[in-house]
Amino acid sequence: MESEGGAAVAPRRPDAESEEWLRVLDIDSPDHETGLARLHEKLLLIARGETRRRAAGGPVGGPELDDLAHQAAADAMLAILAKLTTFRGESRFTTWAYAFVIFEVSTKLGRHFWRHAPAPLDEERWELLPDRLGVDPEAWSESLELSLVVREAVEGTLTDHQRSVFVAVVLDGVPLDALCVRLGTTRGALYKTVFDARRKIRAALVANGYLPDEARSSQDGRDGS
Repeated sequence: MESEGGAAVAPRRPDAESEEWLRVLDIDSPDHETGLARLHEKLLLIARGETRRRAAGGPVGGPELDDLAHQAAADAMLAILAKLTTFRGESRFTTWAYAFVIFEVSTKLGRHFWRHAPAPLDEERWELLPDRLGVDPEAWSESLELSLVVREAVEGTLTDHQRSVFVAVVLDGVPLDALCVRLGTTRGALYKTVFDARRKIRAALVANGYLPDEARSSQDGRDGS
């Protein structure tokens, strides 16, 4: 391995704990079975915590959720053992291994959602959109008109991708993990899409007089000080 200047740089050596994990997980190690059991226990602990956190308030729970955690831990274990030789010690072994189980939890929850997807969006849920955007409909006597303006903004100002992601996440309540699986993308990319969509919709509400122009109000405040 060489640095930018051409000088040889020795690869980073794993920390002592990581080296111990590599030793016990080696198939020729006399402690191999014990190591597998310890790793599975840790992966299952992480999987259970992640499934509970990500599925909170959702349709999956109880024994079904625990079964999903067991599946995620088992599949993560197989993936870790298959890629064990790729571990280079840039992080702690457990940190590296936990990334596998978190990925499995995310993927399995996403697939599970699409097997039990809710009914498509209906008219009544469009009327809830102002509240989900942080706009209190009770503050407006024309709440129905407001929901129509918001709907027009969704349909008229967003790109096709922004519209489909926004409707799925904000109105239909599709978990990000599920949408990541369906679209083959990342949570960060979806966050960015929803953020941009919300910004366009709020701009439309400002333009139609349903929300104050915060930038202008801030400028007026500075001018009057």
